[in-house]
Amino acid sequence: MNKLAEKVQQALVTAIDNDDLVLPTLPEVALKIREAAEDPDISISHLSKVIGRDTALSARLIKVVNSPLMRATQEVTDLHTAITRLGTNYSSNLAIGLVMEQIFHARSEAVEQKMRDVWRRSLEVAGVSYALCRSHSQLKPDQAALGGLVHQIGVLPILTYAEDHYELLSDPVSLNHVIESIHPILGDKLLGGWDFPEMLAKLPGQYLDLERDSPKLDYIDLVQVAVLYCHRGTDHPLASVPVSTLPAIKKLRVDPYSDALRAELDEARSMFY
Repeated sequence: MNKLAEKVQQALVTAIDNDDLVLPTLPEVALKIREAAEDPDISISHLSKVIGRDTALSARLIKVVNSPLMRATQEVTDLHTAITRLGTNYSSNLAIGLVMEQIFHARSEAVEQKMRDVWRRSLEVAGVSYALCRSHSQLKPDQAALGGLVHQIGVLPILTYAEDHYELLSDPVSLNHVIESIHPILGDKLLGGWDFPEMLAKLPGQYLDLERDSPKLDYIDLVQVAVLYCHRGTDHPLASVPVSTLPAIKKLRVDPYSDALRAELDEARSMFY
């Protein structure tokens, strides 16, 4: 790692340890959705009202229900029907994940572009995680998608920091070094602070551990496989990982090279756009 990256990393780690780093807060609408969803007697109408206050979010959920993966027989055109189709738990988890886009905003164009790229990758990983989970596991696809949507959430505070430190912003190699080494720690810290369920709160810090072998398949496994899948064919180091030997793949019991799986996952990549 070069000098600048080392210096910045040290400064960031110290700031994290001393709780001096300003971390983004969960968007207001996400808190309201979570609060509503925690009521065991919540009605679809009430949840529709809460989610419906955010028109962009409502449109996204309707679009998800109409995506080819959901195979809706009739097109869904309103939020109430979308939530009925998905169920309240499912809808609230997807909504909380999709609302994250609101914090992916920056003042400078360079950082804005980088944030867009991170969010786009997160949407792709969420779609692939969802499809893997739904077809090849007993776990909950909405949780898998939520894991995909937040797996790189720790990149945000680093990019915000870079906006205020021009020497880092103007040195993309150093910036990438810092992002790669620190975003997992920051991601865990953020999701812990946002009271995410434990099975997801530790995801940013573990999904890149390719030797990780949990006793049984979990959401970290699903997101890990989805991340590797979404890097295929790129020049990223993760593109050359021998996927078939991964503990996560063995637990999923899929043939990573089968055409059927490839077709299913390619379709899933655009599910949340």
